[in-house]
Amino acid sequence: MPKREFRLHDGKRGSAIAIRVTPRASGNKITEVLSDGTVKIHLAAPPVDNEANEQLVDFLSDVLSVAKSRIEIVAGTTGRDKLVSILDIDLATVQQRLLAHMD
Repeated sequence: MPKREFRLHDGKRGSAIAIRVTPRASGNKITEVLSDGTVKIHLAAPPVDNEANEQLVDFLSDVLSVAKSRIEIVAGTTGRDKLVSILDIDLATVQQRLLAHMD
């Protein structure tokens, strides 16, 4: 598998983050940030019927204090590696809030 080159970045109207999801975990939590900038998140939901994606959006909404309608999975809806767009929030705020919730 080729090395992934995801990075956090500021967009015109918000931010985007690369996320690697581990479904069926004991609970929802941010576990680490990988060297390529990918944020590892464990979710309790199974990866069926879009449950894990919905729980990811709910979790990020709580962690980042933004409305669920401002969060969109723009790539990777069927895999563990996802690209998530968050509107109306800058990169520095995203990083601060993610790190504050990391185990």
